[in-house]
Amino acid sequence: MKKLFIGALLLSTVTLAMAQAWPTAKPIRIVVAYPAGGVSDTVARALADKLAVQLGTPVVIENKAGASGSLGVDAVAKAAPDGYTLGFAAVSPLALNPHLGKSPFDPQKDIAPVVSVMYSPVLLLGTSASKAADFKDLIATAQAKPGAVRWATSGQASLGHIMLEQIMGKSQVQITHVPYKGGGQQMNDALGGQYEVLSSNAGPAVLQHIKAGKLKPLAVGAPARLDSLPQVPTLAELGQPAANLSSLFGIYAPAQTPVAVLERINTEVNKALALPDIRNKLEATDNVPTGGTAAEFARQIAQESENNARIIRAAGIQGNQ
Repeated sequence: MKKLFIGALLLSTVTLAMAQAWPTAKPIRIVVAYPAGGVSDTVARALADKLAVQLGTPVVIENKAGASGSLGVDAVAKAAPDGYTLGFAAVSPLALNPHLGKSPFDPQKDIAPVVSVMYSPVLLLGTSASKAADFKDLIATAQAKPGAVRWATSGQASLGHIMLEQIMGKSQVQITHVPYKGGGQQMNDALGGQYEVLSSNAGPAVLQHIKAGKLKPLAVGAPARLDSLPQVPTLAELGQPAANLSSLFGIYAPAQTPVAVLERINTEVNKALALPDIRNKLEATDNVPTGGTAAEFARQIAQESENNARIIRAAGIQGNQ
């Protein structure tokens, strides 16, 4: 019994030491599941700078994009659970992609949600090809001319596609889905009026196109209206609560990472999110800081996964082949 007590005490002491400060100057790696230069990459780098100071050890960013975020999260899932590898991604690699046969990892067994960081609103935008003055006008056009309205998303089975299916089901209209492979060409074609409507995450570039009159905001998927676009109603306000979706991003770790280490990361990320410069950086790009406990984040992922599974079954959505 005494040996067991001493062993438990030693393990507790080691775990506590890791929770207080990482034991070496070995860098902590944050795998960002998207390309460099985007909003998510910018936010991750700002967080890394703060965490390096707070934890007293270097924090570096590694971009590993592909498969709608699954490649980056898979790299985290397969890393050693020692606190030196974290991931930054939307919840879709855990809550959406697995329902489409896209996941190289088990989201429930291989990944530990650590803390939510932000949600990124999704804007529904009219192009020069659309004559709709607002969302209700868009739906009226779709009712009058089934299939004539074309809605571009960043891809088959993307969040925008999920939103479209919810809107078509609720409004009993037929809208033609135009899936792209990413957002670059989608935006180029939007500015050229190649289709009527697109869904896109909010951000500085989108806001510039809106101010220039090249895109017309019709609705936003978000818990509340955006400060930068206070005149644009949420989809929930427009009678589309099931389509009122936004992209939730957070920090993940490999499963089996010591609980004390996960708790320390959670605490430090929450501290960073409370800093004025971090909040300002997020809000300047129309992203909203979140934070909270790991348990709360896990519940959000589970709920979104359940909702996505139901929508995908009902709409018969299939992933890209």
